[in-house]
Amino acid sequence: MMIYRLLTADDTSAFCHKVTEALSKGWELYGQPTYAFDAANGVMRCGQAVTKEADVEYSADLKLGQL
Repeated sequence: MMIYRLLTADDTSAFCHKVTEALSKGWELYGQPTYAFDAANGVMRCGQAVTKEADVEYSADLKLGQL
């Protein structure tokens, strides 16, 4: 089954580390990254979709970050 996650964080090096960690665990980039101003918090936010093929059955209880 194809697993999908959307990684998000403030525009800091922590976001890049989050994406890099996902890639090191076999996730693949899906589409272009996003970048937007979060007016409620006054910061820029980043997002990157990632996908991974996993041999699991879908359940809403899946902990996607642990796959």
